[in-house]
Amino acid sequence: MRKYLAEAVGTMILVLMGCGSAIFNMGGETARVLTIACAFGLSVVAMAYTIGGISGCHINPAITLGCLISGRMNSKDAGMYMLFQTMGAIAGSLILFILVKVYHPVEAATVTGANAFADGQLVQAFIAELVFTFVFVLVVLGTTDSRKGAGAFAGLAIGLALILVHIVCIPITGTSVNPARSAGPAIFEIFYGSCKAIGQLWLFIVAPFAGAALSAIVWKLINPSEK
Repeated sequence: MRKYLAEAVGTMILVLMGCGSAIFNMGGETARVLTIACAFGLSVVAMAYTIGGISGCHINPAITLGCLISGRMNSKDAGMYMLFQTMGAIAGSLILFILVKVYHPVEAATVTGANAFADGQLVQAFIAELVFTFVFVLVVLGTTDSRKGAGAFAGLAIGLALILVHIVCIPITGTSVNPARSAGPAIFEIFYGSCKAIGQLWLFIVAPFAGAALSAIVWKLINPSEK
């Protein structure tokens, strides 16, 4: 249970800091992208060194799926991790929802940090989420490998990889690569009279999971020591 609670707290902080940066920073487009990217990446770095020793700091169902397929954890723990990650994401989104009431927002997607893609861009969005999740989870699997990983520097490498992914992917989908991160904000977008995020949520679940599964398969192929 300590591991599950750690995942919930970690995911809550990731959503609170990452999506919060998207909500409350309305500067120039380039500066905003870099700010949001750094917020998500640095949140992962902070949590990796805070709860990494307790739960491994997945705080992302896609990473959990990658670890399950690669044989690093059992199905029971994987299911509970995903459940508590989603609960944490909802809790973080609730805190932002309360804070936004004071902020007086205008657009639902902007004020909830929800992921969305433009009309007619479904294929591009799916490919982006699949590919960038593949890259991110592959970095996670590689840097945390017990024999050839980055050791104490794994958390830093993972956080920097997430920053890199966000810098490229934010203009396409807002960047999810994390089903829990997308589910929490999407729920609260409804309170602003919009169902766009909920209607598109399936893509931000299916594509990251597909990318994670692919990364686990590729990692097992290029790293024979992985059972």
